[in-house]
Amino acid sequence: MITASNISLAFGTQILFKEVNIKFTPGNCYGVIGANGAGKSTFLKILSGEIEQDTGDVIITPGERLAVLKQDHFAFNDFTVLETVIKGYEHLFDVMSERDAIYAKEDFSEADGMRAAELENEFAELGGWEAEAEAGVMLNGLGIDDEMLNRKMRDIDDTIKVRVLLAQALFGNPDILLLDEPTNHLDLESIHWLESFLEDFKNTVIVVSHDRHFLNSVCTHIADIDYGKIQLYVGNYDFWYLSSQLASKQMKDEKRRREDKIAELKEFIQRFSSNLSKARQATSRKKLIDKLTIDDIKPSSRRFPYVAFKPEREPGKNILEVKNLTKTIDGEKILDNFSLTVNNGDKIAFVGPMHAAKTLFFEIVSGKVEPDSGSYEWGVTTKMSYNPKDNISYFTEHMSISDWLRQYSTENDDTFVRSFLGRMLFSGDESLKDCTVLSGGEKVRCMLSKLMLEAGNVLVLDEPTSHLDLEAITSLNNGLIDFTGVLLFNSHDHQFVDTIANRIVEFAPDGKVIDRMIRLEEYLDNEDIRSLRDSYYHGHSGVQI
Repeated sequence: MITASNISLAFGTQILFKEVNIKFTPGNCYGVIGANGAGKSTFLKILSGEIEQDTGDVIITPGERLAVLKQDHFAFNDFTVLETVIKGYEHLFDVMSERDAIYAKEDFSEADGMRAAELENEFAELGGWEAEAEAGVMLNGLGIDDEMLNRKMRDIDDTIKVRVLLAQALFGNPDILLLDEPTNHLDLESIHWLESFLEDFKNTVIVVSHDRHFLNSVCTHIADIDYGKIQLYVGNYDFWYLSSQLASKQMKDEKRRREDKIAELKEFIQRFSSNLSKARQATSRKKLIDKLTIDDIKPSSRRFPYVAFKPEREPGKNILEVKNLTKTIDGEKILDNFSLTVNNGDKIAFVGPMHAAKTLFFEIVSGKVEPDSGSYEWGVTTKMSYNPKDNISYFTEHMSISDWLRQYSTENDDTFVRSFLGRMLFSGDESLKDCTVLSGGEKVRCMLSKLMLEAGNVLVLDEPTSHLDLEAITSLNNGLIDFTGVLLFNSHDHQFVDTIANRIVEFAPDGKVIDRMIRLEEYLDNEDIRSLRDSYYHGHSGVQI
């Protein structure tokens, strides 16, 4: 068990935490959420001892081992992949190292023999004989082959290092596990493996993630950082979001009788509980939710931006015809005779590990890049709006956010622009902020405001959830579900893709393409598609979204 007692922390005049008290108990997985800058990663660093708080104490049950997902990709450069994983259990690694050093001595003494015997006993008690096999299984589950085990960390790609460091944190059955964005750079198979691992993990997990599907799969509780406090809620992210929204709606409805509110909340709890799956973690959540009282459900003070795309006209039958697009960049053929017909009603998610192909395709059809050969033609009734992955070129001139947005508005009235920005959470003097100093999330919210004002009936969105917090992602998700036009997009957010897309197009290696009118979950579960994908990816890295 790990407890934060009376924790406070401030950086200058900015107060991140004020007298926070929270207890994390075994058998539960806690998802830490909060707006960008609220202090999620900082709180995990306080728990791990990496950052010292101003006041208060972090108390860990004596004898329990805490493991942390390391973020330093260079800290283990001199170690092999296998050694790096086993170093997650530092005491075991030290025992192994000392034992091996004694056996390597040429002048092996009687004292060395006695010490080696002691180390052998401790090695066995710590599970040392199973350590390499356990580490190998974890690495395989995360998509790392056995042939990589003895390679030095300095010689492997950063995306592989992330997986090795994740295996390091999981290794040796730690009592308390702290994970900051563990799904970053993982493919879908690895994320599913991690979800299964955590569903069966019987100790304490505290995780920060912007992946709602992941939070919904593994979390029994949500720890919400808001206004310097941390409020603990039973259930996963969806339960927190829906219950807090329902409670907030009821607070605004002063005419509703308390009995009606109670009945509505009870019905919500029962409906949510009955929909949970039979996984161990989900069963645990169900038991906890069933024990909730009405007073346990509280409205959240968190604000969600307003995201709604309303086309100024309906698109016609002909949307986009792509024929034999080919493009080579720096000697590498990224697109090879790619053809595609986009129909009215399509919401297409482009998936696969060929990220350059997805971005390049979007840049070509939006008119930013010329293909080497092939053609594309938009229908005469289409009005296309484009959100690039890299939006820095839109924010190079010194001007206020309100002046920046006014460039894309037919309404020049200051009240209209400020009201629009207010709905996107730029309230008061924030609308006067210089757009060259905006954070990544603020820039994306500006770009979404631009797209809404353009009122296009076709949206082309390249990783639109990047840099957004969970509230903005949820609002964008809902806005695109309701969007009545045509959508071409890509995203690493599983739930985002699954709830929006009705068609999946996967760029596979060697110019191969899979195109199906199907939702993401069905796509991933389809045996025929899985066999086809396996044949396409033979000798290549795993599938990602």
